Amino acid sequence: MARFGAGAALMLLSAAFATAASAKDIQNVRSLDIAVSGAIRAHCAMGNIGNMDFGNLERRGLGAETQVALDCNVPFTMTIKGARGGLAHTTMPNGQGPYSGMLPYSLAVEMPVRFPAQQTISRSFNSRQLLSGGVISSNGGIATDGMRLSVDLGQPSGEAGLLAGDYSETITITVSPL
Repeated sequence: MARFGAGAALMLLSAAFATAASAKDIQNVRSLDIAVSGAIRAHCAMGNIGNMDFGNLERRGLGAETQVALDCNVPFTMTIKGARGGLAHTTMPNGQGPYSGMLPYSLAVEMPVRFPAQQTISRSFNSRQLLSGGVISSNGGIATDGMRLSVDLGQPSGEAGLLAGDYSETITITVSPL
């Protein structure tokens, strides 16, 4: 009499009840549904933007333009905020006497989006609007071809021009997938 372990007994029992499907078991089947699924995670990413140094602000008509990498595989909104509402004098943003301490600017964004056909979305904001944040929607499209940012400096409001010194502004761009 042979002795089997518990594992061997289970394998023999399983083999006794398992049967292979034969052609006659499925001969009346004319169609078969198979569920197939998967997922791709949503992402939005922007490339780095270098600092824009305009140098001597006494020159008129100054502007800068840069191409920025942008890749969003879902519709999104972009919020652009300016910290000071213009290029502000680092110590006297309100100016002094007849000299202004603030230089306004405008910022324009142009980006191609796909719906799947490509369209271009363009928006422009002045520096005062950016204090509360400018919002751009992809209108249901996705972005894979980057965006172009343009900054054009305006005219100072002071009667004598700008106060001597250094000026700066911080612009924050946030991309949020929908």
